[in-house]
Amino acid sequence: MKKPTAYFTTSFTILFLFTTLFFYILNDYTRNDLAWFDERLITAVQSYVSPSLTSIVNVITFFGSVKWFVLAAIFVCLLLIIAKKYSLAIFVALSSGLGGLINWLLKWLFKRERPDILPLIEETGFSFPSGHSMGSFIFYGALAFVLIHFVKNMLLRCIICLLLGLTILTIGVSRIYLGVHYPSDVLAGFLVGAIWLILNIMVYHYYEYKLKRREVS
Repeated sequence: MKKPTAYFTTSFTILFLFTTLFFYILNDYTRNDLAWFDERLITAVQSYVSPSLTSIVNVITFFGSVKWFVLAAIFVCLLLIIAKKYSLAIFVALSSGLGGLINWLLKWLFKRERPDILPLIEETGFSFPSGHSMGSFIFYGALAFVLIHFVKNMLLRCIICLLLGLTILTIGVSRIYLGVHYPSDVLAGFLVGAIWLILNIMVYHYYEYKLKRREVS
């Protein structure tokens, strides 16, 4: 029981830190204390705006869209079902599906309007937290978790996590570049996505742990 206890203690500590950071951002943005941070970062990112780069960023941001996540999650789940990895398929389906619902609820709860500083595309709905950022963290984080189960080479595992991590970060920055999210929206999206993903991983590990205990007994 020492290993599970240490694992869950560490996980809950990380969850506490991420939750604290999220509420710090929430408290500061509602009082407009983060306006300087948002404006400076938007100005810095959008200083690189050009027609050619915008075309590339529009492609990047698509890989953080709801349409893409629905198609990609279904595809991954089908592959996992074919491989008879049913628990991982449920993990991907629930983490991504319910994550989207949570994002919608948070947007409806906080009702933050989108920035009006040089928007390069049109987006509807509220701004906080960023759905692209939150969805990316959940889906690509879940994908990394799944791939780790199939890849045994440690170096390759690290490369996969690094590439998917850069994908998450790039999608978040793309939302700032396009002028449809404040940087605090993006950061909050990452934090909530991380919290939800960690909770799902904990539930998955708990299920696997109980299943192994049952098989032994």
